[in-house]
Amino acid sequence: SFWGANAVKIAAGGWFPLTMALCVFTLMTTWKKGRDILASRLRGSSLPLKQLLDSFGDHPPVRVPGTAIFMTGNPEGTPPALLHNLKHNKVLHEQVMLLTIASEEVPHVPPEDRVEVIKLEEGFVRVIARYGFMENPSIPDILKRGREKGLQFNLMGTSFFLGRETLIPSKKRGMAMWREALFSWMSRNARSATAYFRIPPNRVVELGAQVEL
Repeated sequence: SFWGANAVKIAAGGWFPLTMALCVFTLMTTWKKGRDILASRLRGSSLPLKQLLDSFGDHPPVRVPGTAIFMTGNPEGTPPALLHNLKHNKVLHEQVMLLTIASEEVPHVPPEDRVEVIKLEEGFVRVIARYGFMENPSIPDILKRGREKGLQFNLMGTSFFLGRETLIPSKKRGMAMWREALFSWMSRNARSATAYFRIPPNRVVELGAQVEL
């Protein structure tokens, strides 16, 4: 049979490409599953943005000059880095930009559809940047197109706040402990968001947090 004829090739060296394929498959599926779990954990602990803005009426934060850009994968919730900044630094910039980069199921997104700007209350602005799966996101490009849509900011007075999560394997429902440990290791060695999104490194502030997988 077909399987019988090819089984002998495994012992003769065919095991190596099979093992490599299994390792690559495990890494890819662990990364995808881990990212989904991490996003779910962050969404679960996220405060609805409207609730945060409503709270400013009774307890307005101290505002400082400039623009703060917070990257977030959840276009509805409040970025954890923003909450951490408020908690520890007790201040908020005059303009707060919530930036979401969305990956579309098309190779390329037309330039005129790349950036959407939504003005909110209390000096908040939501920016949604759309990229196709063949394109690489670029913060300088997003900001340039944002200016064309009415965004006003001085780059030298702008800070990019990024969340940097320390991942802790746990017994919560999700993946096996060994896969969570593998995902944690992969995350620590992944390319930084600063480099991937081409963010000016001298304008970046990283705020850490521990997240149980």
